[in-house]
Amino acid sequence: MGFKDPRSEGSNNPGATNVLRIAGKKAAFLTLVGDFLKGLLPVLLAHWLQPELLTLALTGFAAFIGHCFPLYFGFRGGKGVATAIAAALGFNWIVGAILIAIWLLFAGVFKISSLAAIISFCALPVLVYWRTQNLEVCIVFVALSVILIWRHKGNIQRLIQGSES
Repeated sequence: MGFKDPRSEGSNNPGATNVLRIAGKKAAFLTLVGDFLKGLLPVLLAHWLQPELLTLALTGFAAFIGHCFPLYFGFRGGKGVATAIAAALGFNWIVGAILIAIWLLFAGVFKISSLAAIISFCALPVLVYWRTQNLEVCIVFVALSVILIWRHKGNIQRLIQGSES
């Protein structure tokens, strides 16, 4: 779209929030849709193959890891929020819908995307266990959530300091 690489501007993150800041709503929307589809499509395809729940969860985890650490960008990817939400939605639409609702609630109240993501992904493993009663599957989503929250460590520091935008 003619904009500079978002990995070298703003927060240096290729995600939709940074793209919104540096390139506008249209570019951010397209980024969000692309990141979302990266998480949703592999899990929906896996559903079609009717694997065990653990395989389905690992498919979403692999899509998330591939987004966060892409080989073709020198392992410098996004924080994975949209991709992980989509993977959760593809895994179990009720879990995904509740996760989106939590994100929207906290983003709406506090107007801080990173805080909404952190809170949402603290809830994700609980939601997954509630729906599946499967500890192995829950552990996959715990790992996903821990990585996602860890990728927000700079945001957490700014939240503590009161300087997060």
